[in-house]
Amino acid sequence: MFVRIVKMSFDENKIEEFLENFHQNKDKIRNIKGCTFLELYRDKNQENIFFTYSYWNTEEDLNNYRNSDLFKSVWSKTKVLFNDIPQAWSVDKIASL
Repeated sequence: MFVRIVKMSFDENKIEEFLENFHQNKDKIRNIKGCTFLELYRDKNQENIFFTYSYWNTEEDLNNYRNSDLFKSVWSKTKVLFNDIPQAWSVDKIASL
């Protein structure tokens, strides 16, 4: 299992549009094959910055999602709302307490 972390920064006037799109699709994303966990976080000091944390069984599962119609639909609506380039990391979980 590994964790995918994505940092996204939005125009202030696009935040509600992003949240609406996320909430409409979060269950579909979470229930796609290989995804075992999905959370959305908001920065405490910069309210236009969000992070998604998702857990995947394999890198292939994540890549299958990234090549899916669901991802293409969600991402096409999300990427036009950014005010900065998103950043993403794939990391292995070492410990969970």
